[in-house]
Amino acid sequence: MSRQAQLGLGFYLWAEKYRPKTLDEVVGQEEVVAELKGYVERRNMPHLLLHGGPGTGKTSLAIALARDMLGETFDCCFLEINASDDRGIDTINSKIKSFCKTAPLFGSFKILLLDEADYTTRDFQAALRRVMEKYSRTTRFILTANYVKKISDAIQSRCRCIELKPLEEYDIVERLRFIAECEGLDGRVREYDLYMIAKQSKGDLRKAINDLQSLAGG
Repeated sequence: MSRQAQLGLGFYLWAEKYRPKTLDEVVGQEEVVAELKGYVERRNMPHLLLHGGPGTGKTSLAIALARDMLGETFDCCFLEINASDDRGIDTINSKIKSFCKTAPLFGSFKILLLDEADYTTRDFQAALRRVMEKYSRTTRFILTANYVKKISDAIQSRCRCIELKPLEEYDIVERLRFIAECEGLDGRVREYDLYMIAKQSKGDLRKAINDLQSLAGG
């Protein structure tokens, strides 16, 4: 389910409320964060393919990188498309090409995030590859995928492919503790509960945060 669909359920998901705004706020994935910060420092980046299991921070990293890279131009120079919602080939022309055709108002390039790219068809990916080649000077693409094998070799060869590992339990507990403090859960959620949630999440931070919200009745 897309993030937009989740937010329409009638309550605010804590996984969205506490999504990191910058790379400094990202939990875990230290080596990946260090690499992405290097791109920000150089004010340049390749196309990226972030892949790994659910809840490992792919989308959060992509958006945080875009915010850090684009700064005040983020709102006008960043586009997010969720492939689980917009997987039709017409998305290439109606959304992706339209975004890429216009030059950035400031800076060297814009950033397009194609979330859950492994939902797309081979035809979609073939068309996307051509767009990535044609507009590489004005637009950098960030793709995320749970299953990298579903992304064509042609696209993979045009991206810096970065694998994200399941988060460590102590990183998850630290984030859960922060959220519990922010939500005023003292007395309602014990430290033991945080460790049990982290253990059961098996490295999936989003699942852990959702379980904490469910336990707290949020």
